[in-house]
Amino acid sequence: MLFDLRGRGRRTTVRVVYMGLALLLGIGLVGFGIGGGFGGGGFLNAASQNEGANGVSFSSQIKKYEKLTRQQPGNVSAWENLLKAQLHEAGGEAYVTSAGALTSKGHELFAQAAQTWSGYLAVNPHKPSPELAQLMLRVFGEEGLNKPSEEVQVLQIVVAAKPTNVAYYAQLARYAYLAQNTRVGDLAAAKAVSLAPAVQRTRLKTELAALKKSPSGGETVTGTGNGTLKKGANGHLTTTVPSTTPATTTKK
Repeated sequence: MLFDLRGRGRRTTVRVVYMGLALLLGIGLVGFGIGGGFGGGGFLNAASQNEGANGVSFSSQIKKYEKLTRQQPGNVSAWENLLKAQLHEAGGEAYVTSAGALTSKGHELFAQAAQTWSGYLAVNPHKPSPELAQLMLRVFGEEGLNKPSEEVQVLQIVVAAKPTNVAYYAQLARYAYLAQNTRVGDLAAAKAVSLAPAVQRTRLKTELAALKKSPSGGETVTGTGNGTLKKGANGHLTTTVPSTTPATTTKK
């Protein structure tokens, strides 16, 4: 999964708060969480609806698909369903506090999801699902396992499917800088600026340059024509873009 910019290129942690986009001139810099642009609500929202809110446990599905991936390690669908079940289960009270922070069990489940993602990529290296990559953003992000290099990897898949989304490119730039991958960061930053409305380009370019110097530093907020980007005082970068809901795995 090479990054290509015409060169060589989530009761919930947080609900998807706003679904409207900031249009031109950075209207309303809002919300927390990562939506998707693939239709529906984000996986965190879906987890709340399907597990946290309704008390449904996905543990039986997890066991089912864990067994299936052991029996049929080349079964792409089994890996996909295992990952979805793990991420739905992550919306439960045992995995996240009332304040929205991951519990120790939450971190453990996220680590399991990361392993599942790796197994999925091993059997499906050429056509990774952008929807699944979208779901993994929370797992590898700073509120999750905090693995910038892995976050860069999934963001590369997402931007390939959403090639005109400024917020995702800006997010990719920062995580690349956090991962000390300056080349990818610079390419993503340049792409974000080129896609932004003309009236916002100078501001966005300045903010991305500041992110390069201090990717985990102070507050930076940017509004774009097809998404918003915010980096709060805690250093966490968040985006609000059209959201996505993973299909709920049907119990058999």
